[in-house]
Amino acid sequence: MPYRVFEEYNIEVTEDIKNQYKEVIQNIGEDVEREGLIKTPERAAKAMQFLTSGYDSDPAEILKGAMFAEDYNDMVIIKDIELYSLCEHHMLPFFGKAHIAYIPNGHIVGLSKIPRIVDVFARRLQVQERLTHDILECIHNTLKPMGVAVVIEASHMCMMMRGVQKQNSVTTTSGFRGQFEKVETRNEFLKLITAKLH
Repeated sequence: MPYRVFEEYNIEVTEDIKNQYKEVIQNIGEDVEREGLIKTPERAAKAMQFLTSGYDSDPAEILKGAMFAEDYNDMVIIKDIELYSLCEHHMLPFFGKAHIAYIPNGHIVGLSKIPRIVDVFARRLQVQERLTHDILECIHNTLKPMGVAVVIEASHMCMMMRGVQKQNSVTTTSGFRGQFEKVETRNEFLKLITAKLH
């Protein structure tokens, strides 16, 4: 299925999900018939369907649809890609930024496609470690570059709102393939994503 961008108001609500949210609201002791909650089950169902819409898209096909032959073999970096996902353990959000680089090997990809595959993988129930790996392997296996690097920095509401309640903690995960497994190439990438451009 091709990649689809859609707003919540275009989502056809699944009645089963809507009814299950209604039941949850009732089970926590609320009145689903009071004015502020009448439409909440439908809104929550739309939100959940949007936030998990990544299951409907094939990220490899997104990349394949915008690959171009090009004789360029230096590092390409897309940094500060916003991401929002749901932790699969508590179904609470985690959010942050992804920094991605690849070294072309005969083909480049349209720059917008890298953030799109981040969205596809993020809009699934996830853990940050697997999200990092999914993005890395998709680019590595589809584009077949000389190297690929992914770093994700994220804050997790399951740590901030509950449990240890550490509001200022940030989790960083990384993955490297090919040329980025070499210390000098990896260090160049890490230096570039932390550099402030003037």
